[in-house]
Amino acid sequence: MKSITIKPIGFVKNDIKEPRFGNFTDEVSEIIINNKFTKALTGIEKYSHVIVVYWMDKVEDYVIQHRPQGNPEVPIVGIFACRCPQRPNPIGITTVKLIGRRENKLKVKGLDILNGTPILDIKPYWPQYDKVVGGKIPNWVNKLEF
Repeated sequence: MKSITIKPIGFVKNDIKEPRFGNFTDEVSEIIINNKFTKALTGIEKYSHVIVVYWMDKVEDYVIQHRPQGNPEVPIVGIFACRCPQRPNPIGITTVKLIGRRENKLKVKGLDILNGTPILDIKPYWPQYDKVVGGKIPNWVNKLEF
């Protein structure tokens, strides 16, 4: 396969220094976008939520199978069957509440990433594309920390 080159558009600034399981709901972060992309944020403040795409740059290696959060009450599953970071391409996505925008900076709530994490893209949340009605998940997911 051909390789792909991805360049970050910015980074996150927050107080999260170490990885942890769950409890990000009330975390407030600032996403700082490179100045050359400031105009690309025009109109984003009209949305209540955005989807943040990021590169988990602290992940050192990937796994094929994993027990999510190391929780003995959940099964070992393939890495593509969980949201764990140790992926072949450590790309993460999180839908967050957009609190506000000031020039090239977005203030968001609920972002589950470490301080300094590179941001790859930001997309507005559109229920027409992003909302799932009647979705299902395995029961074991409810045993994890969020």
